[in-house]
Amino acid sequence: MFKKTKISLLAVVCFTQFGAPAYAETVLNVATAGSQNMVDYVKTYLAPKFEAMYPDVRVNVVGTGPGDAGSHKIMEKLSAQQASGVEAWDMDVAVVHQKIGGEMVQQGLLAAFREDISTGELVTRDTATNALGTDVGGYVMPMFHSQTALAYNSDLITNPPSSYDELVEWTQQNPKAFGYNGIKNGMSGVSFVTGWIYAYGTDAERLSSAPYDQSLEATWDDAFAKLKEFNNNVTFTPGNAGTLDMLSRGEIFMGPVWVDMFYSWQADEKIPPSLKLALIAPGMPGQPMYYVTPDKAKNPELARAFIELATSPAVQAEGIVKQFNWYPGIDAEFVQPELDAESWDKLFVEITPEDLANFGKSFPITPYFDAIQEGYERKVSN
Repeated sequence: MFKKTKISLLAVVCFTQFGAPAYAETVLNVATAGSQNMVDYVKTYLAPKFEAMYPDVRVNVVGTGPGDAGSHKIMEKLSAQQASGVEAWDMDVAVVHQKIGGEMVQQGLLAAFREDISTGELVTRDTATNALGTDVGGYVMPMFHSQTALAYNSDLITNPPSSYDELVEWTQQNPKAFGYNGIKNGMSGVSFVTGWIYAYGTDAERLSSAPYDQSLEATWDDAFAKLKEFNNNVTFTPGNAGTLDMLSRGEIFMGPVWVDMFYSWQADEKIPPSLKLALIAPGMPGQPMYYVTPDKAKNPELARAFIELATSPAVQAEGIVKQFNWYPGIDAEFVQPELDAESWDKLFVEITPEDLANFGKSFPITPYFDAIQEGYERKVSN
């Protein structure tokens, strides 16, 4: 762990774009993209823990909004400070989406730090080095991994499909019992369609890595034709929440969902315990959120210490897994000793760490990702 940093003079840090000026001996400025629950997690859980370790430090947390747009605001701020030539930037830690994290590395906005923290060696998943085709090794630490999977009604389905092939056969035998939202109003449907292309078009390893080869897209026609036929036997839902609602009401018996959202709804008794999860071959994509630190952060050592705390097994277990039902950013084997059996079983029994390793895929690099959605609109929706 890093030594405590003390500054004798009053430091005035102006976090102009994200909040009012803050006054303390040392202010650690943390910006996070994502929904309000992300901001609350950093502000009410992580920040107090860090301030208890470093009494002379105050953590100033600001949210920049959900989705890639929230991450893009962070990138725009850092780009402006880079262009201005200012020596110290007024952001120390940021939480960003995978796509924007890669773009920030390409633009030289981030500092390499992973080898400087003890938790850096606790993550081996490829998302710690590959952000949709961009090499981000050393520049990011996954905060958590989100994942899509198939939810199904175990009262009615005792042997769920284990692959896309088996799912196609199941929908033929059970028309309209499977539901998803296409590629509108939620990423669970987009993830399902992406997994379909991995199964019947081009494999995930090729599409999630550079270089981009446009000629591959011409080989997806059969996959899209097969998906259009598949859609004749499905029920379309209004979005991520809509799929869970229809599963809960028994209007559909199976559909793709976000795992964290599924377990949160189950904990709140919005969906019955009879709904279970399965991750089918060859896989479905998910994505991480990244901790990063800017290239010219004012407090680089404290920034590293903050990320080291946030990615420690104890914090990943209590904060990431138990509070939010996210898969940990570091490898699950390091988190398991910190979890009680009930918490581990809830997140890892239906979909095991081995399932995640084998069938948890990355989204494609941007050109392929865009082409999949455009191809769906042209060749499946029409």
